[in-house]
Amino acid sequence: MNPAKNYDDAIHNQSYEARYLTKRITNESMIYDAGRTKESLNGYWSFGIDQYDTCLRARWFEENYVDKDGRYNPMDFSFDEWEKMPVPSCWNVQKEKYFLYEGSAVYTRTFLYQNHGEERVYIKFGAVNYDAKVFLNKEYLGCHKGGSTPFYVEVTGLLKEQNRILVVANNTRNKDHVPTDNTDWFNYGGIYRDVEIIRLPATFIKDFTIALVPDGGFDKIRIGLAIEGAEKNGTANLKIGGLSIDHTVEIRDGLGSAVIEVRPELWSPDNPKLYEASIEFGEDIIREKIGFREIRVDGQEILLNGKPIYLKGISAHEESVKNGKAVSDAEIVENIKLAKEMNCNYMRLAHYPHTERAAQIADEMGILLWEEIPVYWSINFQNQKTYRDAENQLTELIRRDRNRASVIVWAVGNENPDTDARVAFMSALARKAKELDPTRLVSAACMLDHVNHMIDDRLADELDIIGANEYYGWYQPNFDNLVKLFENSKPIKPVIITEFGADAKAGHRGTVDEKGTEDCQHEIYRKQVEVFNRIPYVKGTSPWILYDFRCPRRLHPITQNYYNTKGLLSEDKSYKKLAFYVMQHFYEGR
Repeated sequence: MNPAKNYDDAIHNQSYEARYLTKRITNESMIYDAGRTKESLNGYWSFGIDQYDTCLRARWFEENYVDKDGRYNPMDFSFDEWEKMPVPSCWNVQKEKYFLYEGSAVYTRTFLYQNHGEERVYIKFGAVNYDAKVFLNKEYLGCHKGGSTPFYVEVTGLLKEQNRILVVANNTRNKDHVPTDNTDWFNYGGIYRDVEIIRLPATFIKDFTIALVPDGGFDKIRIGLAIEGAEKNGTANLKIGGLSIDHTVEIRDGLGSAVIEVRPELWSPDNPKLYEASIEFGEDIIREKIGFREIRVDGQEILLNGKPIYLKGISAHEESVKNGKAVSDAEIVENIKLAKEMNCNYMRLAHYPHTERAAQIADEMGILLWEEIPVYWSINFQNQKTYRDAENQLTELIRRDRNRASVIVWAVGNENPDTDARVAFMSALARKAKELDPTRLVSAACMLDHVNHMIDDRLADELDIIGANEYYGWYQPNFDNLVKLFENSKPIKPVIITEFGADAKAGHRGTVDEKGTEDCQHEIYRKQVEVFNRIPYVKGTSPWILYDFRCPRRLHPITQNYYNTKGLLSEDKSYKKLAFYVMQHFYEGR
């Protein structure tokens, strides 16, 4: 008997996913879309949980309803009769039965398209966690990995009047992914940021950078352009209202750059000045709000616009009780207002890229940002595929937000063990960040030497700022060792205490020695800031964390109940814990 005759590919092929992984969607397909007109594909999509990946195995997207002889095939799906799932959203918070689901889910919808002439058309996904395989009109477009960065697929020539788009989203944790399978936050799933159609001319501006030249003069702006299309030579025109700039930029072989002498009013948290800018090439135009500022390090000082600044910060996850990771603009504004109420000038957006709206709103409201990629804990540092995933996420983040004045730090990881493989992996990421954007600082939240009580990490040689996570008084119960750590450390660079804190259930009171009470948390914060005030090389703090957040590893029934309760506010942000006021007072005096 010929074995091939009783082999069913949809059932027996254990390597079914391999065919999809050869076509990857990466940063190379990114387009600069800020300030562009877009058409939304948000709304209610048909949705089906697909635990066994049958859509991919059996190729449902081909919609083979009849065989070659015209006979009807039995179907295991009916796309348009499935339940409806809002996009953007996280499936976990839509129905209780999906709350802890990890795996594949199929999203699909139809939409109309009318051609507006000679145009290039892209579909942008703001984020899909973690793995997204995209299909349009029965054709496979590619796979994107990375659950927090945007990706773009060109659909020029593939669109019809009536179209079906289908996405297989899979949030399964994996040891080779970035982040790995073991983290300290909730693993939300779904298409949780906007899906949009972007129409462009046949030749368009693919990339655009604009920034103050970081030479301390504050009197020059550098712009860079990359053009996509047949017309790769010509002139672009930059206009900036309020600065009387109307400047032409020569484009040769699809690239152009210029340095313009001008002295803009500098952006800062106290003065979030934004200028209306436009860049035009041929039939394409981008309109943006741009702020100009300089951030650099001089010895142990952090300088914003040439003046020393103490980063008065707070860490924050991208999460809300109602929406999971699909946070709204109103929730972002609320978080920044709470930080400002605490007298913050800075926020650490942990531990993955938050929505691009966070940086856009921060530009407008005036707060500095640390943005990072989820090279978290024990990543598979020896795996080259894992490195390529991390570098791609870093590149997508930087290309997305490098025109945002609020963003001052690119961070390449958090609490990673100091091994040779890790140093090589993260050093390469730090160098890549500098290559992509030499106008910002590079950092990482480093682990400390708790044996010798020192700030000691070989990665520090590649960093502009040393981020230090320390939990003296909590995970390191002997608080006196914090004093030893600062006495034993002799950094030549500024240090930001990127994390410190303690769990406290909102409203749970007791003695200062009783773990899990607001009183214990308050006492740890009080002692921490008293020490910080004496350390000259500590140039900022971002305690852990603004508000409590979901975490499946936190099982203490009284003080946690599947939440990390280190927040200075309760999970719904309606209640401020005692430690909130410690930081408010500390920052008021800095």
